[in-house]
Amino acid sequence: MYEQFFKFTEPPFQLTPDHKYFFASHGHKRAIGYLSFGLTQGEGFVVITGEVGAGKTTLVGHFLATLDPTKFVTSTVVTTQLSADDTLRMVAAGFGINQENLDKATLLLRLQTFLKNASGRGVRAVVIVDEAQNLSLGALEELRMLSNLQVARPPSLQLLLLGQPEFRDKMASNELTQLRQRVIATYHLGPMSEEETKDYIIHRLKHASWAGDPAVAPDTYPSVFRATSGVPRLINVLFSRVLLFAYLEQRHDIDAKMVNEVAEDLRAEFNSWQTPPHASGESPSK
Repeated sequence: MYEQFFKFTEPPFQLTPDHKYFFASHGHKRAIGYLSFGLTQGEGFVVITGEVGAGKTTLVGHFLATLDPTKFVTSTVVTTQLSADDTLRMVAAGFGINQENLDKATLLLRLQTFLKNASGRGVRAVVIVDEAQNLSLGALEELRMLSNLQVARPPSLQLLLLGQPEFRDKMASNELTQLRQRVIATYHLGPMSEEETKDYIIHRLKHASWAGDPAVAPDTYPSVFRATSGVPRLINVLFSRVLLFAYLEQRHDIDAKMVNEVAEDLRAEFNSWQTPPHASGESPSK
């Protein structure tokens, strides 16, 4: 609809994570730094947390796209209340290992053989677990045991865990003491600043071939920030609706008044549409 009206090549504020739209805010740069640090260490766990919609999945998609496929092989697991054994099977499937109808011992042997072969080729294996807050304690413990399947020096397996803020509470559990001891770095991805919010909007518009239509008044950006607290997904929701509103009104300009009107409509539709985010913060450890 509004894509043709404004001559965009694609929707600039789509909700589906797409690493091509990655925006390097201060917080996202720090998170990338900690992920890179983890890979240089080559062992243990790196934990990245963030509010819903903070951009964790887009961040990791961008990070993985920068890895040399001749040096790294990856397995991505998006958890949906997986059991311990199912988590292992998802990891194996992500590496392309046939795991159907295998008992656990045989599955672990195949994973170990896979890591040994990868190491022999000079390739490092990386496991990324998204929505890690949904993992049971048993599944997290299984991942810790998986990290024991190191077959060479330097270590051949790196694990990255992404989760919502409650994952930090789960990690504090007494049952996960041994896993915590293997966490080499943690980072909490917070919201963007007001200036970053402006740059983020412009970044996404330009990626969709924005040529100044619609014209965006300067007071638009502070209004978006106030309505979204700088959370990327909320910005996407709001600005997509603003563009739709402008299209329906056949307008080629956007201002604070329009943003506030659309934000009020969203609040009326969803009582808890805006959630106050936590601040960014990091905690490296060795």
